[in-house]
Amino acid sequence: MIAATAALGQRAETSPYLDDVVKKFVLAAVFWGVVGFFVGDYIAWELAFPHLNLDLEWTTFGRLRPVHTSAVIFAFGGNVLIGTSFYVVQRTCRATLFGGAGLGNIIFWGYNSFIVMAAASYVLGMSQGREYAEPEWWLDIYLTVVWVAYLIAFAGTIMKRKEAHIYVANWFYLAFILTIAMLHIGNNLAIPAVFFGGTWWKSYSLYSGAQDAMTQWWYGHNAVGFFLTAGFLAIMYYFVPKRAERPVYSYRLSIVHFWALIFLYIWAGPHHLHYTALPDWTQTLGMTFSVMLWMPSWGGMINGLMTLSGAWDKLRTDPVMRFLVTSVAFYGMSTFEGPMMAIKAVNSLSHYTDWTIGHVHSGALGWVAFVSFGALYYLVPKLWGRKEVYSLRLVGVHFWVATVGVLLYITAMWISGIMQGLMWRAYDNLGFLQYSFIETVEAMHPYYVLRATGGVLFLTGGLVMAYNVWRTIRGDVEAAGAVRQSVATAR
Repeated sequence: MIAATAALGQRAETSPYLDDVVKKFVLAAVFWGVVGFFVGDYIAWELAFPHLNLDLEWTTFGRLRPVHTSAVIFAFGGNVLIGTSFYVVQRTCRATLFGGAGLGNIIFWGYNSFIVMAAASYVLGMSQGREYAEPEWWLDIYLTVVWVAYLIAFAGTIMKRKEAHIYVANWFYLAFILTIAMLHIGNNLAIPAVFFGGTWWKSYSLYSGAQDAMTQWWYGHNAVGFFLTAGFLAIMYYFVPKRAERPVYSYRLSIVHFWALIFLYIWAGPHHLHYTALPDWTQTLGMTFSVMLWMPSWGGMINGLMTLSGAWDKLRTDPVMRFLVTSVAFYGMSTFEGPMMAIKAVNSLSHYTDWTIGHVHSGALGWVAFVSFGALYYLVPKLWGRKEVYSLRLVGVHFWVATVGVLLYITAMWISGIMQGLMWRAYDNLGFLQYSFIETVEAMHPYYVLRATGGVLFLTGGLVMAYNVWRTIRGDVEAAGAVRQSVATAR
């Protein structure tokens, strides 16, 4: 066993690819995942029990909520995306990373230092408003430089490829990188306050009013479309076939999926602004393109699930495969629910309620986090030269604990949200609102507790993953009895 492990380690060291920087992104993703899940669950308990705000400005929901969203999306999700993209592009192009370790490390440390500075700015109350932005606007420029370096490394690797064909996962990764750059720059255009007698530390946004709302949701929904969808579809198109040991079900469908998704998604943002000052034709345009998104989204889901044709038995024996396939199922569910909620008649009930929160987290936890977990469990043994993760049994524990947590979360928010919407629109026979706002808040309490409990389970799963990754990197092997028990349970 020791000799075999040493041989695997030696093989990893002599790999023709630059994997040291990928390792850093993997470790950062595990760390930020646990941090982001913890903060998210803490603020969920704050909503259920407001005294947990502690009467401190740094621990209030308003300060910690953006820390949570940035930690799970940009810290956890971003490190997963950059790390997997560097792993995938090198192998599908048969070329080492452009710029070498130097550029890779600049991207890693630049990106993660930005995350730390952004989190500090949220906690300290320095996050930017649209009218008079605080010093955070300098961080926007800092991130732009790091992101351009990322684009150079990724695109440069494709340009020096030894494989003539560009695999579809790289198409999705490149679309994600380019579009996020465009969104980030466009949404954060500002004029330094120094031109109006102020200082360089402050700035004025270029947008205001309805144009500002449109710009923010052009950014917001397409961040979902390209950061949380296109990038993670790239992960699906590489790691599902690799783990299933099957070719992608239909390569032609993957190309159609790519172009249809990329074209349609960019127009869907206005569905967040129904019944607002936005022109009616713009709202209808957003709704129409959102409904059209059903087709390419489900095309991608079918492609991912059908890749398991002839290998469905792996779901019984391989918990890593369970994560990957369940994530695709959640992707299908979320991309059905989203267009449905964009229809004006449904949106009039769902918008501004907890139903939207449930929808977001069914996609974020069920799709994004689960496909990330599957990719991380696949990557760690490969990168550190191990035959498999330390414990597939613990991967199974993580899967079931996290799945129950997700289901508790989204079910609570579906019930809470629909009840909220119905209470807000309820009138008595005299035409007055039947419920005051505080009565609707009181009615949400048990569901907020249930949601936070689901968050505890999801966080527990993240801690199990961190432990499993640590033991895998150390080169530990689970006891033979536990392995036999795990196999017997799977059977």
